[in-house]
Amino acid sequence: MNEETCAPSGVALADTAFGYTLSLIGGKYKMLILYALAANTVLRHNELKRHLGGIAFKTLSVVLKELEADAMIVRKEYPQVPPKVEYSLSSKGVSLIPVLHTLCEWGERHQPT
Repeated sequence: MNEETCAPSGVALADTAFGYTLSLIGGKYKMLILYALAANTVLRHNELKRHLGGIAFKTLSVVLKELEADAMIVRKEYPQVPPKVEYSLSSKGVSLIPVLHTLCEWGERHQPT
């Protein structure tokens, strides 16, 4: 793949593969949630909240719904009282983890010391 095809000029970013990828991982918390689920396999809402620190309950709920709608994560609800819901990566989400690792490695090489 050459660089011209990823984000060609004259084409709206949203209409490119690059724009699509950014829509899946963009924002303050999506990549962090994906990483947390990759490291822990399955997490519940409050466990994710602890992993992310200062995220608001509602913000986490919204981001989880977006990731689920994009088929990046799987939400499994157990029929019990109180309700039990677990989140895990989908196969699509798992396939993105190497890309996130590459971004992390790039940052480690180029981060100012």
